[in-house]
Amino acid sequence: MIKTISTFALAAGTALAFSMSAAGAETLRLATDSGAEGSPTAKSMEQWGSLIEEGTNGELEVDIFYQNELGGQQEVFDLFVAGDVDMMINWPMTSYDQRIAIVYAPYMVFSWEEAKEAYEPGGWINEMMDGIYQDNGLKFFGAWPEGFNGVATKGEYATTIEKAGDLKVRVPPAFPHAETVQAMGYDTATIDWSEVFTAIETGVVDGDAANVIYWDYEYFRDTLDYYVRTKHAFITGVISMNLQSWDDLSEEHQQVVQEAAVTVMEDHFEAAQEIDQSYVEKAEEAGMTYIEPSDEEIKALAEAVRAEVWPQMEEEVGSEIMDTVRENASEL
Repeated sequence: MIKTISTFALAAGTALAFSMSAAGAETLRLATDSGAEGSPTAKSMEQWGSLIEEGTNGELEVDIFYQNELGGQQEVFDLFVAGDVDMMINWPMTSYDQRIAIVYAPYMVFSWEEAKEAYEPGGWINEMMDGIYQDNGLKFFGAWPEGFNGVATKGEYATTIEKAGDLKVRVPPAFPHAETVQAMGYDTATIDWSEVFTAIETGVVDGDAANVIYWDYEYFRDTLDYYVRTKHAFITGVISMNLQSWDDLSEEHQQVVQEAAVTVMEDHFEAAQEIDQSYVEKAEEAGMTYIEPSDEEIKALAEAVRAEVWPQMEEEVGSEIMDTVRENASEL
């Protein structure tokens, strides 16, 4: 069965070793850096775990660790790369390889159809990520899509670069989030996810500039007034596994784990757009104002951001990757 651990004390230097249950079944540790129990992320983790356990007739068991149970975003990713966590649905950090930042590249696609084509197996982004992950000792299964992100703020909002200058917003600690939002005209502060609510409530920042509307509604709706769907990135988590943990599995178990991961990805691509829209409606019901910039405003943002950020990305991820982006990215 899937065993959910609600609290976990992680002492310095303690390893979460790949283990055996009392009944002899191998136990895989599945974690996320963003998503409490009951969240869409949690439901997909539970689905993946259930499919693995059912597909192996209980020979593999899955322990699930939700947001903050093993630490912050960087800490959990460190555990994952080290093999102390076996599987993740997460928003990967770029500290080990800046090329991972390609998933955060701004304004690559503009529609759900374009995003699905790029991220599904065989898609141009999927193929790039698979090679990058292999180089870092990780097995890439696919995307866990959320949708197009935006900027959520209190007091005032902006749909143009000129109007954004009076607002300071939070960005995650991964390249090129800060660079992208700065190119959109905002002042930024890099803040770990676990500290965002306090930063907004105390006025350190005026809002959050990284997420689809679900996160800003679910966690900050009492402190934020506006959500502007700037579409500066198609936000997707990553479904993946530590490569050593993968290699330790039998071929039969590998097949089950991979097929289960692809099922989770495909199911979530089907559900994600509807989920995203449902949270737009919930946010409006809760009193937030939802704003979609005009096509002209989105084009102006995209042109400015691409011109400023894509050359910076080329310095970090290499010309080969950015040539692929330029060749395949949606036309303005």
